[in-house]
Amino acid sequence: MNADQVMKELERMSSPEIKKIFLNHGTKEPFFGVRVGDLKKIQKKVKKDNQLALELYKTGNADAMYLAGLIADETKIRKQDLQNWVKRSVSPMTSEYTVPWIAAETPHGWDLAREWIESPKENVASSGWNLYSSLLSIRSDEEIDAKEIHKLLKRVESEIGSAHNRVRYCMNGFVIAVGIFYPKLLKESLETAKKIGKVEVWMGKTSCQVPDATSYIRKAEAAGKLGKKKKAARC
Repeated sequence: MNADQVMKELERMSSPEIKKIFLNHGTKEPFFGVRVGDLKKIQKKVKKDNQLALELYKTGNADAMYLAGLIADETKIRKQDLQNWVKRSVSPMTSEYTVPWIAAETPHGWDLAREWIESPKENVASSGWNLYSSLLSIRSDEEIDAKEIHKLLKRVESEIGSAHNRVRYCMNGFVIAVGIFYPKLLKESLETAKKIGKVEVWMGKTSCQVPDATSYIRKAEAAGKLGKKKKAARC
């Protein structure tokens, strides 16, 4: 499939109900409103096609941009492409999910995470924190710098109250990711979770709730999931 064919397919798959949901979650026009499950049908056909991914992201259509992250080739996408993608993101669905997912699977993951969390822009900084979470979920413990992650936990503790709205959400998610995927710092993650307490985030016109970090980690622990890595960040 080429970009024009994909865009026509996305338009055909559009749903007014899904579009309303995505609008309530902060997605900006233009987009059709395509279910993620339907995007994955296209992903299954296309598999990995990096050039098509780049073309779809350039459209500025949020559905196409999300799909781009699913079909991008982690062995071919360049660091500068990912830097461009995070700056141009028009939705938390791309900035907090597909962009950090693909970034985590590339050799540029750690460098980009360090770069992005320093950004004054909400969508870029939130990508950075979620990129760290994705890295923790797929990289071996030997690839993880315990001192770096410990410092980041301390940073969350001191900065989460003054951070941008979506950055607070992603910082909270980072604490959860440390506890679940890097048990070496389980104690520290739980201490941080206790100190930050209930994290207040405006979730738009939705019924979504901010996960309680302590409860989330303990639930994973009870289920025997601590330390179990994912095969890939993208899902």
